[in-house]
Amino acid sequence: MRIKLMHVLIKLNSHHTYKKMKKLIYIPALLLLAACSKPKDKKAELAELKKQQSELNNKIAKLQSEIGTTDSVKTLDVSVYKIETGSFSNYVEVQGKIDAEENVTAYPQAQGTITAIYVKPGQRVSKGQTLVQLDKSVLQQQLAQAEAQVDLMSTLYDRQKNLWDQKIGTEVQFLQAKTNLQTTQKQLDAIKQQAVLYSIKSPINGTVESMDLKLGQVAMPGMTGINIVNDNSLKIKANVPESYAGSVRVGNKVKVVVPDAKDSVMATINFAAKAIDPVSRSFPVEVKLPSRASLRPNMTAVLRIADYTNKNAVTVPVKAVRQSESGDYVYVNLNGIAKRAAIKEGAISGGLVEVVSGLKAGDEVIVDGVADVDEGDKVRVLQGVK
Repeated sequence: MRIKLMHVLIKLNSHHTYKKMKKLIYIPALLLLAACSKPKDKKAELAELKKQQSELNNKIAKLQSEIGTTDSVKTLDVSVYKIETGSFSNYVEVQGKIDAEENVTAYPQAQGTITAIYVKPGQRVSKGQTLVQLDKSVLQQQLAQAEAQVDLMSTLYDRQKNLWDQKIGTEVQFLQAKTNLQTTQKQLDAIKQQAVLYSIKSPINGTVESMDLKLGQVAMPGMTGINIVNDNSLKIKANVPESYAGSVRVGNKVKVVVPDAKDSVMATINFAAKAIDPVSRSFPVEVKLPSRASLRPNMTAVLRIADYTNKNAVTVPVKAVRQSESGDYVYVNLNGIAKRAAIKEGAISGGLVEVVSGLKAGDEVIVDGVADVDEGDKVRVLQGVK
């Protein structure tokens, strides 16, 4: 009984739903017929659409303008270099070697056996001081004989002169006695000079740098010697490339840097050769150095020779300069806005470039952060004006 009742309810519901859907279909159809039946003004509709199009175009243009401005203008943190005119020098850097003005080797002038050594390496000596003595025993015998002969000739001359003064004897006898005395005296002087050759003496004031001599060793002229250096008088020798022949000359200021001694000193070129070496295509220069305990012969030195100086130059750091097809330029901070300024460069030295034209004293050139800068960007100086 319950099942039959449920079937009856389902049929009734289905019938009701069908009637409701039929009404819903009829309503849009009636509306569509009503719309089709109403006449439409196409000109007015076209005008309305054009108006809407114009308003949309204006809105689009405005938004594009706002978006484009936001993308192109940036605010960047930078540091600047404030230009001040001052002295600028361009330097030529060459490597040289420290040498002593007086660096000599003392040799014996005769062959002989070493009988005495009076100095050792590192000892300071004076000019003329005897350093080594060679055996001269044979020469001493000759010297004694020559001295005796001179004494004899001197006595004979004195007696002959007394006689001649008394008009006794002949003039020939007097002249013969005088000649014999002079001859023997010259022989004695020659032996004394020869005796000097049997010792090694210092030709300068300085320090004994090296010697390898032993007692009993036979010294040979030009082979056995003692190296002596006057370290109170030093100089630097260097070779400068041919291309600087027109600018490097006597009188140029030089900064001498000695890396191993961790020292530097200002000096002046006192010699510059006129001839160019045909092999190295360079010319030698010499620079005298003041006496300093840190400097020693044969040390390597770097010469920074000032070959160009401008006492009223405009300079900027090299890293601030940018390159383009039209030329070099920098960015200048102008009231917080980056402005491009074309420049003409001169010499470059010490991380600075000389600006011949395009900038003036007081300009603030952007340095750090310049790689990201475009003209018209806003800039904020964080590190202050340098």
